[in-house]
Amino acid sequence: MEPGLTVYEKPTCSTCRRLFDLLTERGVDFERVDYHVEPLPGDKIKSLLGKAGIPPAEAVRTKEPIYASLALAERDVSDDELIELMSEHPELLQRPIVERGDRAVLARPPERVLELLA
Repeated sequence: MEPGLTVYEKPTCSTCRRLFDLLTERGVDFERVDYHVEPLPGDKIKSLLGKAGIPPAEAVRTKEPIYASLALAERDVSDDELIELMSEHPELLQRPIVERGDRAVLARPPERVLELLA
């Protein structure tokens, strides 16, 4: 049996809504996780980024106010610290991230999810 699809998202995010529409139109069954309501633990974030092949620095939302208030651009932050900060401040983590088995993609643009469906 194929592993299920899990979408880590913020439902109010426009990219997340486009992804939802894309998957729904194709009849793909998936589970939705709003990680702003249930923040992901650091080890889950690390696992998702590893499966997607994305270093933590590339998964940070730099336009969020918390990014500036934590002065992340002005200092050298380790991968582990970045992951911990993403766990504490979910708005720092790029979205949506889609996971299927041992693979994941940052679905920006939403069509990137098709890599997991092929």
